[in-house]
Amino acid sequence: MRITRYYCPTERKTFSLLPDCLASRLSGDLAAVEGELAEAEKCTSVEAAANAVRTDDITLPSAVRWLRRRLLPVRMALMALVTMMPELFAGCAPTVTAMRLVLGTGSALVELREVGAAHLGALPPPLGFGPRRKGGWRRWGDRQHDMGPDPPS
Repeated sequence: MRITRYYCPTERKTFSLLPDCLASRLSGDLAAVEGELAEAEKCTSVEAAANAVRTDDITLPSAVRWLRRRLLPVRMALMALVTMMPELFAGCAPTVTAMRLVLGTGSALVELREVGAAHLGALPPPLGFGPRRKGGWRRWGDRQHDMGPDPPS
């Protein structure tokens, strides 16, 4: 599905109107992402989950990377919602299965977007529309210590 982007000349930014069913910054809709993650939560490891979810002809490392790109942001968004709304999610684990039980619905991510509508600007993608991570990827040089002799002890 193509999403139309509009340009605001005053703010010099583009924006779009994302339908409730689509995941922000991930391909596919929230129901498909939720189904993949619910299947992954049943498995014992990320590798087993990647084998179960991605049945097309890709290698296991590629499937693991694809699944982790979906798992981590959704877990962060669920943790943020559990933390922001303790009156609604008291004692709830930040998993898709637990959210389905609390909300009593089969499509928890779509429902959570409606429940957390006031916090969409702060929630991380794919549920919310929070800002992208600043700083980008760390380069190898960032982890290196300075060259030269060791300082005196």
